Amino acid sequence: MNLKPGVGKTTSAVWLAHALYESGVSPLLIDGDPAASALRWSELANGFPFPVIALPVGDVHRRVNDFLGDRQAVVLDAPQLEDHPRIARSIMRYADEWIVPVTPAPIELDRMAPILGEMADVQSLRAEPARSAVLLNRTNRPDATRTGPDADAREALTERGFEVLGTHIARLDLYAQSFGNPVQAKGSAYMDFAEELIKRQDEA
Repeated sequence: MNLKPGVGKTTSAVWLAHALYESGVSPLLIDGDPAASALRWSELANGFPFPVIALPVGDVHRRVNDFLGDRQAVVLDAPQLEDHPRIARSIMRYADEWIVPVTPAPIELDRMAPILGEMADVQSLRAEPARSAVLLNRTNRPDATRTGPDADAREALTERGFEVLGTHIARLDLYAQSFGNPVQAKGSAYMDFAEELIKRQDEA
């Protein structure tokens, strides 16, 4: 989830679903964006090895379980809150974990403050609070550094009250140019991302 488009929500959702699948977890991918980018991606790639359901509706939280079957995880690709607040908030009502992809750039970090308010509003509608975390996306280096823009972004977000995942996604053509192509997550940072989320779920 995020307030704005273009931060890598769909790329993150699709790659995460593939990483879960390759980890032995059977996922369902819900495309909640009216643009239907995840669904179109699956069509161009001649199908994903798991179901992709388009649900760009304001009551996603009431309808997902109709499609769940024996799937072990649900990945929900949310539209931007600023343009489709009803759908995005409905997805947040369903999801146990909210992931906010953020590029470690000053302009992106400056736009993060309103997200805390959105999170608080939706938490009040839930029977149990959701976990939430920031995924640093399109970082400058593939490995974590103690200095530089990536480290500064991590520190700034932590100071503002966000939990930042240990995993981050480097700025690579492998991800940026992957739309419409088959995905193989093995060996990518998204496998680490999936493992971190599974661990967080187990600890919860």
